[in-house]
Amino acid sequence: MPYKKKLSLLDLLIAASWRDNQIDEEGIREEVDTFMFEGHDTTASALCFALSLFAKHKDVQEKIRDEVRTIMQEDTNLTISSLQKLSYLERCLKESLRLYPSVPLIFRQITHDMQLKHYLIPSGTVCEVHIFSLHRRPEYWPNPNVFDPERFLPENIKGHHPYSYIPFSAGPRNCIGQRFAMIELKLFVAFILYNFELEPVDELDDLSFALDLTLTSSKPFRVKFIPIP
Repeated sequence: MPYKKKLSLLDLLIAASWRDNQIDEEGIREEVDTFMFEGHDTTASALCFALSLFAKHKDVQEKIRDEVRTIMQEDTNLTISSLQKLSYLERCLKESLRLYPSVPLIFRQITHDMQLKHYLIPSGTVCEVHIFSLHRRPEYWPNPNVFDPERFLPENIKGHHPYSYIPFSAGPRNCIGQRFAMIELKLFVAFILYNFELEPVDELDDLSFALDLTLTSSKPFRVKFIPIP
């Protein structure tokens, strides 16, 4: 079967602008800006916190490494399909993003009066959704400060409130790059843990966070990389 070349994001957007003017130049620029931003700053934040957690939890680190080794015995060049087989690593990354969401808060403007149980939120109000705190609500996540990847087993997330876990936001304005970000994170972590053992240098529990668009620490938190012979 001949290989069918897929269009890049920019090519797709330009094609959409040519096709009945589905998007204008400003829209193209906004989509590219969003994708570029989500593709480096937020992913870097997620990777730093994930590696620190894996360094701290040696049992988790070993289970990820064993899973990666099993997959890489089948195919040394990791592909999209082989990355999808890393189910334990995916659960670990999801739990890392629960504890340390790359974007810790988002804002939404209410377009019409919204009646809650005891309060009326008037139209035009800008509401802050504090994702960091939402992900640690004990009614949704028992022992919320404990790192436990098994929370994301299919049987454990069945029936969960759909908005109790929103590391990539939710609804029509959710992150357009979330699938790409997860692929990046899986790929980075897989190759790092295949080649290195991780040991913590700074304690995650001692971190204080800086207020920014992405979740960052006010001081460095370091991990030691030990090459695997």
